[in-house]
Amino acid sequence: MTSLPVAVDAMGGDDAPQSVLAGVRIAAERGIPILLVGQPEQLTGSGEFEVIPASQTIAMGAEAASSVRKMKDSSVVRAAEAVRDGRAAAMVSAGNTGAAMAASLLRMGRIRGVSRPAIATPILVPGRPWPNVLLDSGANTECSASWLVQFAQMGAVYCRDRWGVEEPRVGLLSNGEEAGKGSPLVKEAFELLEDQDWQARTGAVFAGNVEGRDLLEDLVDVIVTDGFTGNVALKTAEGVAKQLIGALLGAFDSSDEARQGAELLAPALVPLYEDFSPDSVGGAILLGVSGVSIISHGASSPTALANAIQVAHELAERDTVGSLRRILSSE
Repeated sequence: MTSLPVAVDAMGGDDAPQSVLAGVRIAAERGIPILLVGQPEQLTGSGEFEVIPASQTIAMGAEAASSVRKMKDSSVVRAAEAVRDGRAAAMVSAGNTGAAMAASLLRMGRIRGVSRPAIATPILVPGRPWPNVLLDSGANTECSASWLVQFAQMGAVYCRDRWGVEEPRVGLLSNGEEAGKGSPLVKEAFELLEDQDWQARTGAVFAGNVEGRDLLEDLVDVIVTDGFTGNVALKTAEGVAKQLIGALLGAFDSSDEARQGAELLAPALVPLYEDFSPDSVGGAILLGVSGVSIISHGASSPTALANAIQVAHELAERDTVGSLRRILSSE
């Protein structure tokens, strides 16, 4: 258990700081302690929260690594430092994704034994109470096969700690389910993932290859790939969902008869729409750094940000970083 607050990058996001403050207030109403990081003169009406002053803001389109190194008084860097220094239990940022990753890595450091941190993104599985976890979904565009094995380990620990999945099934994203399918990287990773040692230490089971059509299927619990492929797959799934929802809404409003039918279907469709909404997820976690770092989309709504803060708080309380450290440092 921890009583430390969650450090929130108040200046990160398309509509910051207004949308961030609205999300922070929702999270605070849930009993979560908050530590704001940003420019005090812009955080009007936030008097109930402690503020760490940060005079700089890294723009959404700025080059991440150099900005983090040069802008040492930026809000995202100060938020990461708050976790490093023990002032906060976790951090949340909806700002520049690359900057949030770089700040987390440079200020918090890597867990011993981790080659590269990875972004783990939850993907809804209809009819199942927990999602599939896709990683890496954007941190590392080029990977080695051994990194993919580490991603599998981290994803399995995260899936167990956050959703209580006792024996996470791990799948390797490929262009076919057969063992011989895939790029040289995928084939090499397949052989390494078949090793029983890492599975025994994490309590996971390697289920073999999965395909892009399986992202939302109840075939595995963790889907492993390189960051380039993972990001493309994730954005494709998001785009299809957005277009499908738009097409359905258009069809429901196409005639009087369709509108009447929509009214009848609404009680069944609204919960499904809420499940598919990015607001329900809140953000993705950067696994492999020595602290809880949640990265939210720049266009996150106040509800999405509040949910991201809640996830950060819960993972800190469950000591997910400690679980990762125990597994990965024992290699």
